[in-house]
Amino acid sequence: MDQAVRELSYAQAIQEAMAIALETDERVFLMGEDIGVYGGAFQVTGDLVERFGADRVIDTPISELGGAGVAVGAAVTGLRPIFEFQFSDFATLAMEQIVNQAAKMRYMLGGAVSVPVVMRFPAGSGTGAAAQHSQSIEAWLGHVPGLKVIQPATPHDAKGMLLAAVADPDPVMIFEHKLLYKTKGPVPEGYYTVPIGKAEVRREGRDLTIVATSIMVHKALEAAQTLAAEGIDVEVVDLRTIRPMDKDTVIESVKKTSRLLCVYEGVKTLGVGAEVSAMIAESEAFDFLDAPIVRLGGAETPIPYNPELEKATVPQVPDILAAARSLVSGSR
Repeated sequence: MDQAVRELSYAQAIQEAMAIALETDERVFLMGEDIGVYGGAFQVTGDLVERFGADRVIDTPISELGGAGVAVGAAVTGLRPIFEFQFSDFATLAMEQIVNQAAKMRYMLGGAVSVPVVMRFPAGSGTGAAAQHSQSIEAWLGHVPGLKVIQPATPHDAKGMLLAAVADPDPVMIFEHKLLYKTKGPVPEGYYTVPIGKAEVRREGRDLTIVATSIMVHKALEAAQTLAAEGIDVEVVDLRTIRPMDKDTVIESVKKTSRLLCVYEGVKTLGVGAEVSAMIAESEAFDFLDAPIVRLGGAETPIPYNPELEKATVPQVPDILAAARSLVSGSR
């Protein structure tokens, strides 16, 4: 029987996924700063501590390195921890555990152990939280073999990809854009998964491929609607997974449209779009290009506190429109 579908917010979808994981697998537990009684910095864990108890929803001290270390160690012993960083920026304090331990332990021990830890990262700008609470560091972790790095853009994917991450034998890093938490969309009831490592074509088109991640998927779709009225037909590919990247879907899209615009919030230099661009340049899709690949990423600066300056440092819909128009008009 088909699962009933409801409208849930992105945050509600994540909370529902965690509740299902806690209910169905006694190995699962949650860890993080203020996730218990307070319900999480962004109220994502909500009342889960009341439903499952303080031994399954654990408030940690203000020590990201220590908390991440406990989560990695618990995963190695066979548990399934879900560890939340209050802000993705704070993961820099735990890089030893993420990069040197979680990512490498299976390799270092010859495949004798797995590290089924899930780490959640509230990420991105737009909340006026300034330079130390607004970064997009997914490309850092995407550079590390042994980690899987995902960026769900919709409530449906937020739930399904989290449940897929809990079932995965390897460490999965989930980047959740903070401005997405209140967005709503259709979410099936019950258990389902969305595959890690598979992109999704959100809109089909013939004139230009926009490969986007996270909140930029929504901005790209908004831009595509405007461009359609101008006779420019845009295909929007939601990458969803940074590592392992779904190369085939992107390649096939670019072969169809002959143009590529990469849109991502992280700093342009060495960002996700740089990897997508290089991948296309090395693939058979390169011969299909009718214009140079364009990357539209974040500015080369820390995120400012001033709200107008903050907006100016990351791509917005007008920026996508201008880049798309230039790409298409310059190659017609």
